[in-house]
Amino acid sequence: MPDHPDRAIAPPAEVLLERFFAFADEAATLAFGERFARAIESVALAQEGERGELNAQAFHGLQVQLVGDLGAGKTTLVRATLRGLGHTGRVRSPTYTLVEPYVLERPAGELALYHFDLYRFTDPAEWADAGFREYFDSGAVCLVEWPQRAGVLLGVPDLVFSLDLASEGDGRVLVARAYSETGKACLERC
Repeated sequence: MPDHPDRAIAPPAEVLLERFFAFADEAATLAFGERFARAIESVALAQEGERGELNAQAFHGLQVQLVGDLGAGKTTLVRATLRGLGHTGRVRSPTYTLVEPYVLERPAGELALYHFDLYRFTDPAEWADAGFREYFDSGAVCLVEWPQRAGVLLGVPDLVFSLDLASEGDGRVLVARAYSETGKACLERC
């Protein structure tokens, strides 16, 4: 499986919105993660009716695929997003556990977030064998590092965040693409 973000398996869907972000340093990455967390919360609340009742366009979760080489800032972005959503505990990298679950308290009820790291997979069948599909069908936010290791089995994501080292200095460049209306709504709020 290719590991380079430029060779990641492209989702078989039209890009609804594409935005570019330049992060001069880690603080800029952390700030974006906080903005992204607020965007998730805003979209989830907007898609829920008054008194927490779901409407026809209810929030059904979010799949975000994070691609980039080792050290590009994927885990840093996930940590910042979790902090922005109110998680105060430890944020572990799921490199060996494959998935770390989080339950976040919010005004409209709990929000489940799953942080996946598929780096250790050598074959897409490992994703299917791991039984992860239920996480993606549960209305949770699923943040997936190294999604290309699962091939096309993940399906079309809501968002793809491609992180790369900037051509100059210590910064990073994020190319964000939305493939669903929910993903687009989140990206517009970042």
